[in-house]
Amino acid sequence: MKTQLKPRETVEQLDRYIVGQADAKRAVAVAMRNRWRRQQLSAEMRHEVSPKNILMIGSTGVGKTEIARRLAKLTGSPFIKVEASKYTEVGYYGRDVESMVRELVDNAITIVRTSEQERLKPQADQKTEDRLVELLCPSPGSTPFGGSLSDAMKPEPDESFERTREKMRKMLVDGDLEDRLVEVRVEQKSAPMMIGGMGMDQMDGDFQGMLEKIMPKSQSKREVKVSDARKIIFEQQCDAMMDEEAVNATAIALAENEGMIFLDEIDKVIASESKSADVSRQGVQRDLLPIVEGTSVKTRHGYIQTDHILFIAAGAFHKNQPSDLMPELQGRFPIRVELSDLTEGDFVRILTEPKNSLTRQYAALLDTEGVKLEFADDGVLELARIATRVNETTVNIGARRLYTILEHLLEELSFEAPDMSTGEITINAAYVQERLGKIVEDEDLSRYIL
Repeated sequence: MKTQLKPRETVEQLDRYIVGQADAKRAVAVAMRNRWRRQQLSAEMRHEVSPKNILMIGSTGVGKTEIARRLAKLTGSPFIKVEASKYTEVGYYGRDVESMVRELVDNAITIVRTSEQERLKPQADQKTEDRLVELLCPSPGSTPFGGSLSDAMKPEPDESFERTREKMRKMLVDGDLEDRLVEVRVEQKSAPMMIGGMGMDQMDGDFQGMLEKIMPKSQSKREVKVSDARKIIFEQQCDAMMDEEAVNATAIALAENEGMIFLDEIDKVIASESKSADVSRQGVQRDLLPIVEGTSVKTRHGYIQTDHILFIAAGAFHKNQPSDLMPELQGRFPIRVELSDLTEGDFVRILTEPKNSLTRQYAALLDTEGVKLEFADDGVLELARIATRVNETTVNIGARRLYTILEHLLEELSFEAPDMSTGEITINAAYVQERLGKIVEDEDLSRYIL
């Protein structure tokens, strides 16, 4: 995990990207701090402390997913987002709920491997450089792709050759050979087998590992630029130096203690009036319960305990209430926060305050074409007003409405920008009204376009 932030610092970081929703930010900030606090306890006490799972309640587009996603980035924790509605009870059509834990482990392995690559980088860089020099200037006693002749067949060392090789190395380090072509060997794995309509992620972990071992691995030669060969060889060198068993063990420990699973659409697995769907939906809740409570899940990399994984569930709960969930499942989400619907003022802040605001994104995109795009204050206010009105008269999709409005507003400009060469465009209230006014007035049309 990255440097542990205090709750106040976590909220401040989230404020850079997400407008409002202070209660939800405080809840997740405290939950993350509690993880750090748990690590400071004795081994006996640490085992007893369970994560305080969170249930977020709010309409679509108010920031539920973004809060969880940004939190994972801040902490460097393994994180996956899944839709609860995609899972069904084992035996029914759908995905096994345990697959989310397997995906979390895969995510953790990626994090650990990236960290290991950084640690091994100096050694791997040196080995990569040596290999590239050998490819660019093969030694007299070498055979293709790194082999060597017997001692009896090797020619005597040649000083001029060594000087040539050192010159080649210097040119390589200085970046003068990046476009030179070299031939590298690339290992290609066979495509995963499909058995009984299931993909590899749903197979038994041991069986999947066995299949990968017996599957033939083919090697092919590719002629690529030195710049591309460096990446390929670097990966190969890291893989050769990396202890896969240690990586897997570290990743499982990371997922167990710092993993986060975001369960979206949790309200969709509540039984409805349609009895035909009740069995499956209730089944999903029953299958989720042991994973959230804490169980052992078998993955291709080993067993993982889910006792201390942090679960953040979210749902709109328009047609039902959290109390409609199974009592046992309700009890596993002790922290509940309600996210408020976004107002016109919130939309103004979303368009201007965040570091990655949509207005900044569009300005940066068009700047690549030499077009300077500026959003006037009255233009931003008009966009916020339209977003609020369309959400009120059609389906309320929260901040996502800004994406559809801005895309339609700037569609023509985006199309013409490459032919404009240079120019300055100011998006003011008149510009917005000219392009969106008629659509907003026609409610039937706005349902389809905005």
